[in-house]
Amino acid sequence: MRFRELWDEIAPVGRDAGSGGYLRYALTAPELRLREWFRAQADSRGMPVSEDGNGNLFAWWGDPAAGGAVLTGSHFDSVPHGGAYDGPLGIVSAFLAVDELRAAGVTPVRPVVVAAFVEEEGARFGVPCLGSRLLTGAIDADRAAGLRDTAGVSLAEALGHRPAGAGPALLGRFAAFVELHVEQGRALVDADAPVAVGSAIWPHGRWRFELRGEGNHAGTTRMADRRDPMLTFAFTVLAANKEARLRDAHATVGRVAVEPNATNAIPSTVTGWLDARAAAPETLDGLVEAVRAKAAERARRDGTELTVTRESATPLVAFDGGLADRLAGLLAAPVLPTGAGHDAGVLAAHLPTAMLFVRNPTGVSHSPAESATDDDCAAGVVALARVLEELACH
Repeated sequence: MRFRELWDEIAPVGRDAGSGGYLRYALTAPELRLREWFRAQADSRGMPVSEDGNGNLFAWWGDPAAGGAVLTGSHFDSVPHGGAYDGPLGIVSAFLAVDELRAAGVTPVRPVVVAAFVEEEGARFGVPCLGSRLLTGAIDADRAAGLRDTAGVSLAEALGHRPAGAGPALLGRFAAFVELHVEQGRALVDADAPVAVGSAIWPHGRWRFELRGEGNHAGTTRMADRRDPMLTFAFTVLAANKEARLRDAHATVGRVAVEPNATNAIPSTVTGWLDARAAAPETLDGLVEAVRAKAAERARRDGTELTVTRESATPLVAFDGGLADRLAGLLAAPVLPTGAGHDAGVLAAHLPTAMLFVRNPTGVSHSPAESATDDDCAAGVVALARVLEELACH
């Protein structure tokens, strides 16, 4: 199977031998290897590759000057110890969809462009969908240039230059964007369908909760004398869980930093990052405010100090309804919303955008347990090829 052949070329890159997950952080050695693989795949198909100055790669099938291009693709980078399919499936499938169309003798009337967006997960520089945000102007280039990873390396240093920022001349060449992605749930298992069309992305964001107390000795400080930010933090995590469940929303604290991070020391500072998502903006706002208020009240009781900073926020994204309906009819596929953010969510504010989801039998994502069968991935390729033919070849 052609899918398996191509997939096996990238499967070992960045895989951690211990967890089986992937460490493909943006612009680090594993991701750079995949970017070289992208260029090689494009070259083997005679597709010129351009870069937008922000780290995003574009491989063109058809005349780039023709205009009205149909953009597809996804990203290579991963969360820490993430799954294999989140991101790369969309890029591999895009190249294979081009192959399908060529094998059928189809010629694009408008260019088809395969994209590899940089830093979609935000796992290195802290801002998700950074490449697409830069391309569209959703984030200022000067701010982005100064973003730093945990080792102190800035985005500008990792790129080798200051990011170019918004590219209206490039964006103006695109007429639509279709991103294929592995499903991040089990709805397609229940629907007994290999592929779905996306309808919307829940509003979501990231908030940094910084709690400051008094560092002290764990063995000599009386319990009554402590100003322990870890207690406030623990309460905040539980409050986030409760408030999300009350609203049928999602709240996750998956990252924490502790100072001085010693077993026999009461922390002086605990910083946690809240990822919050909900079906409606007002629900999300109410969730975050409820967590902040409960954390603040607990901080007063614990004698600690709380600062909450919003690091990123993405509004509700309803994909182009006419395009989604058109593709759902074309593919006879179900239509599903998603709680996960994607580059498609950023680009949707600038051009007609759609998503395709490929069935994930485990329903698990951002984990080594994330999966998709070769047959379903092949079905995704066929579906994407049909969509690209519909949008670019008639």
